[in-house]
Amino acid sequence: TVPHLTYTATPLSVASIDNEWISSCSSHLKPVVGMRFNILQQGISFYENYARVSGFHTRLYSTKRRKSDEKISLKYCVCNKEGFRETPRLQSNSKKKRPITTMGCNASITIKLIDDQENYVIFSFHEGYTQPLTTPNSAHHTKQSRNLTLAHKKYIMDNSRANIGATKSYKLIKEHMGGYQNMATSVTDFKNFQTDIRKHIRGKDAQMLIENFKTKQEMCSSFFFKYEVDDKQHLIRVFWADAIGRKNYASFGDVVSLTSPFQ
Repeated sequence: TVPHLTYTATPLSVASIDNEWISSCSSHLKPVVGMRFNILQQGISFYENYARVSGFHTRLYSTKRRKSDEKISLKYCVCNKEGFRETPRLQSNSKKKRPITTMGCNASITIKLIDDQENYVIFSFHEGYTQPLTTPNSAHHTKQSRNLTLAHKKYIMDNSRANIGATKSYKLIKEHMGGYQNMATSVTDFKNFQTDIRKHIRGKDAQMLIENFKTKQEMCSSFFFKYEVDDKQHLIRVFWADAIGRKNYASFGDVVSLTSPFQ
């Protein structure tokens, strides 16, 4: 029986046995046939954690259900390189070739429901892996190890307001973290999140701008703004001036300031 599912990754070394790679992770992280879990997700999480510290990815495979109540009776979890791709996914007009990622790896686990006890047990476990496992130095770059935290997301959004792109944001935070080896995310994750932000605000950017001005005006009565829209209610021009800008104008006559309205 597994008392808890909180584990710490340990340094790994691997050895090739019978043309398969075997992880030398700690024994308490390694699945064992007969190991029991109260719920199915505990077993899946246990195998995913084992894969993460061992240096490979997993994916959920087929499922069998009990006829009486449709409860999952058998669940297969396999390596993401399981199987073979019959035909390459490459169209004639495609400029980029997609790499072949399935290589017939047999690493897998089967989790089975025990009918009389309503809990789950590891029914089978294949440990061998057909490709060299990810080394500890590069394990943080794997998909399962990467994690875009709330702090990362706020950093990207704050930099976006200052017209700093995702790639530059990633390089900046990399310096703060002391190098790529300390980054639990990738530049692609940064780019994808910034793309999601743009998709979210698409068609709402003008309204967000006006709402931001209204908030500023509520906080400071000296803040002034005026805007115009066309017959389709599209924002066509906007003017704003804060208290300092108005004071400078009163003192010097002509003042022009170019800045972001979101700052």
